[in-house]
Amino acid sequence: MEMRDDKRLLIKVCKMYYEEDMTQSQIAKATGIYRTTVGRMLKKAREAGIVKITIDDHVGTHYDLERELEQLLGLKEVYICDAKPEQTAEDKKKLVGKAGAEILKRVVKDGDTVGFAWGTTMAGMIGEFHGVKKRSASFVPLVGGPGAMDTKYHVNSIVYSIAGDFGGTPYFIDAAAVVEKKETKEEIVKSHYFKKIERLWNGLTVAAVGIGAPLSSSNMIWTGFYGDQDIERLEEKHAVGDICSRFFDRSGALVETEIHDRTIAIDINRLKDLEYSIGLAESHEKVPSIIGAAKGRYINVLVTTAETAREIAEEVRNQS
Repeated sequence: MEMRDDKRLLIKVCKMYYEEDMTQSQIAKATGIYRTTVGRMLKKAREAGIVKITIDDHVGTHYDLERELEQLLGLKEVYICDAKPEQTAEDKKKLVGKAGAEILKRVVKDGDTVGFAWGTTMAGMIGEFHGVKKRSASFVPLVGGPGAMDTKYHVNSIVYSIAGDFGGTPYFIDAAAVVEKKETKEEIVKSHYFKKIERLWNGLTVAAVGIGAPLSSSNMIWTGFYGDQDIERLEEKHAVGDICSRFFDRSGALVETEIHDRTIAIDINRLKDLEYSIGLAESHEKVPSIIGAAKGRYINVLVTTAETAREIAEEVRNQS
């Protein structure tokens, strides 16, 4: 075949594939060329500059920053919300919650057991599952409730609402996240009803969790659970944040104190084995908490805002 004919056929194949939306198999049948040869010709056309593919990424996406954070933190996926600096904290949390809902819609399958933590960002997912495909899945709290906190942030409310949207089965924990005495916790976890919760935790496949801020943060919501002595101990051990009321330091190592024996929650080491452990968090105060959660491998997917993502990237770069 002469060079001119070779190039003509190359262009013809490209036109059929890119402009006429024909499959490689259809092109092979129409031209008499082997399908594997069609694939090689398409690759050759890109390498020779005959086909130039451009992607318009100026539509509010943050692909480069997402990819950088995935590599810096060793995460499977980073989803950055396009929040504006002037938006309220509540608006930003709602954006993060909505993005977390989009991921759950994509990854939850029939037969999954999906676990949730509680909090204001987590509650941002409620009402964001319109038209979701129904799935035969189980939905379960990963931690007890938040005491006197607003009902809409309660983990049972979050589980009930999202399970209903998916058409799945909700389960509940009828206890606070942190109780006053070790004996009270032991009595609860040994109860008949709690055995079902533990079986669900053992079969967990997907988790969506908030990431708590450092103890010194002004928006700390643990005050009702912990006394001054508890907080002192956590600060002495350099706790920077928590997931499901389990605290960790900047390196992701779990911080063990007497609080552990009073906490009704999943062992967060269990989250390391999941295909999807989705962390939802944003704000300047939570930057060290998010980094610690990623370093501890308690999350493999992060949903945050661009503002927070840039701070995380700068912090991790400075540490290396």
